[in-house]
Amino acid sequence: MTLAAEPVAPSSSALDAERPTIAFGTARDYYELLKPRVMQLVIFTALVGMLTAPGPINPIIGFASLLAIAVGAGASGCLNMWYDAGIDALMTRTSKRPIPAGSIQPGEALAFGMTLSIGSVLFLGLIANWYAAAFLAFTIFFYVVIYTMWLKHWTAQNIVIGGAAGAFPPMIGYMAITGSFNLESFLYFLLIFVWTPPHFWALALVKSHEYARAGVPMLPVVAGPDATRAQILWYALALIPVGMAPALLSGAGYFYLVVATVFGLVLAALAYDLYRKREGDAARKAAFRLFGTSILYLFGLFGARLVEQLLPLLPWSLLK
Repeated sequence: MTLAAEPVAPSSSALDAERPTIAFGTARDYYELLKPRVMQLVIFTALVGMLTAPGPINPIIGFASLLAIAVGAGASGCLNMWYDAGIDALMTRTSKRPIPAGSIQPGEALAFGMTLSIGSVLFLGLIANWYAAAFLAFTIFFYVVIYTMWLKHWTAQNIVIGGAAGAFPPMIGYMAITGSFNLESFLYFLLIFVWTPPHFWALALVKSHEYARAGVPMLPVVAGPDATRAQILWYALALIPVGMAPALLSGAGYFYLVVATVFGLVLAALAYDLYRKREGDAARKAAFRLFGTSILYLFGLFGARLVEQLLPLLPWSLLK
């Protein structure tokens, strides 16, 4: 189902016109433009993708590649904030971001984001390989153009399709080391892809009135809260086998399998709790509980895989 959003939010150019004074952004403001919380997840998942690559990794190339991927992710977030500055100004959760708060002008954010985008792609190509650099460039394009400029404003499936952009880092990390991708890195892409809708929809349930005011067709706005709860439950159930797949079909081990199974069952139980609680403060708490736990879920699974890869490298490891 699609919904054409009404042009109720002021554009970035309109925000420029409304401010007579020149903004002087601090280093902290520019750092916030990079969406640092998203960057942390990108760094973590891309690192796991790198470490699952066969053979030794040059630490300098590995670190530099990870830095380039992180900067590319930050550039995507910066360009997202530039384009959506009008929407951000209408929502409580985002109104204090640097552009709507007036500390950075939209034009400055655009220049900053474009510079980081081009620089990160060129740097990754020079330090690692051009296949990974091309994949990073495509990821930035997908997030900024396909998701931010198109999907987010025109369809309730915005976060479903657009979630692919946030799921690419494990594949980019693996490709930076090997120049190709394998089944395991694709399975981690699939894991993040399936995880993204229930994660964001849980928050959207609570903030649906703000999305409606901003003209963003999130699923709770278009299909209603009950249909959204059902979709969240189905996606949470699908995450159980998808989360286990790297151990069942690829190189992840038993420790990862146990963590993925337990965490998957916990997330599904919380999704069912949200499905049952549909009104009042109980429903709001259930949504926030699922949203917060979903973050721990993803870090837990990738953390388990990271432990499996690093533990054999420790001198006291019994696995050596």
